[in-house]
Amino acid sequence: MKAVRHFGIVVSDMETSLYFYRNLLGLKVAKVMEESGEYIDNVLSLEGVRVATVKMSADSGSTLVELLEFKSHPRPIHGEPEVYSAGPSHVAFTVDDLDGVYRRLSESGVRFKAPPQQSPDGYAKVAFCRDPDGTLIELVEVLEDER
Repeated sequence: MKAVRHFGIVVSDMETSLYFYRNLLGLKVAKVMEESGEYIDNVLSLEGVRVATVKMSADSGSTLVELLEFKSHPRPIHGEPEVYSAGPSHVAFTVDDLDGVYRRLSESGVRFKAPPQQSPDGYAKVAFCRDPDGTLIELVEVLEDER
């Protein structure tokens, strides 16, 4: 294994999700694509795939977030996953000033599980919220000077 390349999040509405990830969280759009045809059908083992993808990055740019809106295979709604649900449970982002981020996102209508909490070892402050489709997002402020 050389590196983590990206992780994908299936979304129900690209514009709503772009507002959340780009405008509210501050990720930057790196690439926008519409995919269809034999290649994507074969890779996903599906027929007639049409998917809009937007790759985004944080300032570090080392790992990408890939938003995918399937136009041909709409995502069935099964309720919001919990942090203890099987499979990928959440996506974590490092932020500065978590209290300020929490206030700003809350004022924008983003739902949080709880206000920011400091870890028992004093290393980090953490809060969980949900994206527009209910995906859990962990926001972490590393408190380097307190360790």
